[in-house]
Amino acid sequence: MTAPTGRRERKKAATRQKIADAALRLFLERGYEEVGIREVAAEADVAVTTLFAHFPSKEALVFARDRDFERGLVDAVAERAPHEPLVPALRREVLAMVRHCAVEGAAPVRRLVEGSTALRRHEESMLLRHADALAAAVADDLGLPRATTACRALARFVVDAHVLARGADDPEAAVGEIFPMIEAAWSAARHPGTTDQSATQPS
Repeated sequence: MTAPTGRRERKKAATRQKIADAALRLFLERGYEEVGIREVAAEADVAVTTLFAHFPSKEALVFARDRDFERGLVDAVAERAPHEPLVPALRREVLAMVRHCAVEGAAPVRRLVEGSTALRRHEESMLLRHADALAAAVADDLGLPRATTACRALARFVVDAHVLARGADDPEAAVGEIFPMIEAAWSAARHPGTTDQSATQPS
């Protein structure tokens, strides 16, 4: 994510982070369902209207890095080095996401999400949106229609790879196991009729 450079942008980013931190602190202390929006706003010392200017829903407060993760996936495609293969670039981004989810303090947040039906549903919707954004980026990169099935399938596989890996005993090893399968599937989709031995690595 590009760091905010202007004074106004930095102030907005700081306010957003303050709200997210206050919300998470209350949710972890008392439970997601037990805390109301007004309480979060009061804890962050902002108006309710200010809170909603930064977060469209209560659920979104738990996923403050939503935009960053989506942008990271899109940028892994659009901003990779010239001639860098697509799947390794995506693997690198997913590995970074998995490492972020393994930092100290992440486990209680994961339990918070898994313990709330509303948060699980929000996350499912969020991940589908990430996959749609990634599929569009891949299609644009290759000059293909955005509805191309191979691009949409690749995007779903990549997003699911992150979900599977973060829940594994060894998340980084899981990324290493999953991505060769994604690479093989992508190669087969891009080069129908080739074998694993003869398939050309997709761009």
